[in-house]
Amino acid sequence: MDDQTRIEVEAAAFRRLRQHLMEDRKDVQNIDMMNLTGFCRNCLSRWYQEAANERGIDMDKAQGREAFYGMPYDDWKNSHQSAASPEKQAAFEVAFKENVTDKE
Repeated sequence: MDDQTRIEVEAAAFRRLRQHLMEDRKDVQNIDMMNLTGFCRNCLSRWYQEAANERGIDMDKAQGREAFYGMPYDDWKNSHQSAASPEKQAAFEVAFKENVTDKE
């Protein structure tokens, strides 16, 4: 596979992942994703922002989230995010520290 085809296939896979998370499985909570996998929709939006910044595109956190979520993040939260139990919040603190904080 040549480099351009690989890039196109990777981009198509990313778009399908985004569709799955944003359209097919809106019910899956970010906190559950982070606790189980070490990443969530917010991580994907941050990676999107970082990739844009690396290419000289000025994009902040809110813009990255809006690009990924297809709407302002607060709108997504209000429509799809539910309250997390204290146990899930405690597990999130550990997962966030292991997968995000130490990486920044």
